[in-house]
Amino acid sequence: METLKKVVTNQYFPAGAVLTAVLLFWIVGLLGGLSLLNNNQPPLTTLTWMLFVYASAVLTPLAGLLAAADLIRRWRRNRAAAPASAAFAATGTEPAAGQFDETATSDPVTSCASAPAEPAPPKGSAPGSTKPRPGRKEAA
Repeated sequence: METLKKVVTNQYFPAGAVLTAVLLFWIVGLLGGLSLLNNNQPPLTTLTWMLFVYASAVLTPLAGLLAAADLIRRWRRNRAAAPASAAFAATGTEPAAGQFDETATSDPVTSCASAPAEPAPPKGSAPGSTKPRPGRKEAA
């Protein structure tokens, strides 16, 4: 019972459950889950089944992609936080409040709180260079 409680309260559980359901749906579909369309059913039952399958075929890939992206994001965040927490454990100091803030280690593309990047210095215009450049005749 304790193991089940650990699994259900794990941070990866919701996205993992969605991804598992999506994969199960597509495996069952590939193995003959559409056999209801072969049976002689009333038209309303067939139409309802077709609408369900159509909606599922459209929405399950989207749900699967979002679940996979969430799992990858959480895994990367935890992997990046592991060395920092090990360093804090080795020094014996407590991390400051907000040290492991999700926005600090998340992907800068999806994060709204990213720091502005400093512009790179222009190439070829070094102000410290006072040596004259060779002309056309001197370069050859």
